[in-house]
Formats: sequence, structure tokens, C-alpha cells
Amino acid sequence: MSRRRIGLYYRCAAFLVKPPMLILFKRDWRGQENIPDHGGFITAVNHNSYLDPLSYAHFQYNTGRVPRFLAKVGLFKSGFVGFMMRGTGQIPVYRETSDAAGAFRAAVEAVNKGECVAFYPEGTLTRDPNLWPMSGKTGAARVALLTRAPVIPVAQWGAHEAVPPYAKERRFRLFPRKTLTVVAGPPVDLSDLYDSEPSAEVLRVATERIMDAVTAQLADIRHEQPPAQRYVHERQRTARPAARPDTAADRAPAPLQQSQDVKEISE
Repeated sequence: MSRRRIGLYYRCAAFLVKPPMLILFKRDWRGQENIPDHGGFITAVNHNSYLDPLSYAHFQYNTGRVPRFLAKVGLFKSGFVGFMMRGTGQIPVYRETSDAAGAFRAAVEAVNKGECVAFYPEGTLTRDPNLWPMSGKTGAARVALLTRAPVIPVAQWGAHEAVPPYAKERRFRLFPRKTLTVVAGPPVDLSDLYDSEPSAEVLRVATERIMDAVTAQLADIRHEQPPAQRYVHERQRTARPAARPDTAADRAPAPLQQSQDVKEISE
């Protein structure tokens, strides 16, 4: 998508958001050459601050390829935020409703139309005590294997210093100016999985590769060694096991699994 196709609403959002981002924060952006010039693609981004979406969107807007985020449907319903979410073409996620499959279909459709769909595979702000990426959900992998579109891993760091996750006190720490680091890596190779049935094991392997790539980039940013095992959020443990045996349900055609796909995307 070239800059001339970014659209009026995205340009308006950039007009409002970019000046304060430029004034309040320093930037360390790398890997913009890994963002495809054309064609649909997926980005998988780590999540450790409520500021992350603005930081990442600013980074990618400057490449001329704007992302479409999957977001809770409540954000679309009212006020200026809802108006801009609808106008910029973000994808609403209806959790555990009859409309749940719509988000999965919309993500696949957007990628097939040549757009970028951004996933936060962890599904929420990381609960890892040291802010490493948690175990990922399979939504990004499902869309990637169905569309065969490139998956670009994106690592972010620094936003948590300005807007700490789950902070109860001193929620904003803007000064001294913090550096927002965003790094996009080369596509994750999933080509050997394209012709496989989308079983639980295949989706687990694809998701692990995606999370490994994001984690490796974050380790390079932080100059630290990531933990040997990824943190598993308690909600993930109670919702379903990290890996389960291949069953007839796992082998069902993709359209029959769309409700689960959206749970994976949105939880």
C-alpha cells in the first residue's frame, strides 16, 4: 500500500498523534526495510505497555504501509476513539458471540487484499515479571498458514518506562524523555507448514517460530538472555492446555474452526 492509499482517517490520526510522539519521545527504529513494499502481510508484535500501539503504528506509518489492528469491539462503539477506529478500518473482535468468526474472516480478507494485519500474539499485556513475551496464541499462525502471507516479527521496548503495564501509581512517567525502540525483523519461515493440515501441533510449531523470532529481536534490543521457557498466563492455562493431542476436531476444515480462531486472536 503506497502512501497515497493510506486514507484520510489514518492521515488525520497521524496529524493528531505524531507531533506529541515526536516531542515527548526519542526514537530508535530499525528494520523498516523488512516491511514489504507491496502485497498483504502480517506483523506479530510483543506487548508490554498501553503505549505500544501508538509507538508501533508511528513506526509503520512512516514506511507507507499502515497496519490494521484487531481490537475489542467496545472501542468502536462511541466517542472520538470509536469514530477513528471505524474510519481507519481497524477490525473489531466480538468475543464468544455469534459474530466472533467475523474478525477471523476480516483478517484473512484484509491480507488477501494486500493489506497489513497486526497481531499481538500474547493476546494481552505481558504478565512475565521481566516483560519478556509470553506464550503466544495461534491466531496469527492460522491466518498466516491460510493466506501464506509473510509474517514480520516486530519487537518493541521502552514504552513501558513511560506507561508501565498495570501500574497503580505514577501511571505516566514522561520525563526525562524515554526512547521508544521498534525493530522489524525478516519474515518468519513457515513455508514447510503450508501444505500441512492445521492440526494443533502444526499451529503450535508455527506459533512458536513466530514467538521465537519476536523474542530473539527483543533480546537483541535489551542485550539480555531471554528465559528458557516462556511465561504462560494463568488465563491461558485454565482456558486450554498449551499443547494437546491431535483430534478429529483439530483436523476439521478451517471454516469449522473460525470461532476458536477468533478466541485465539482476541483473548
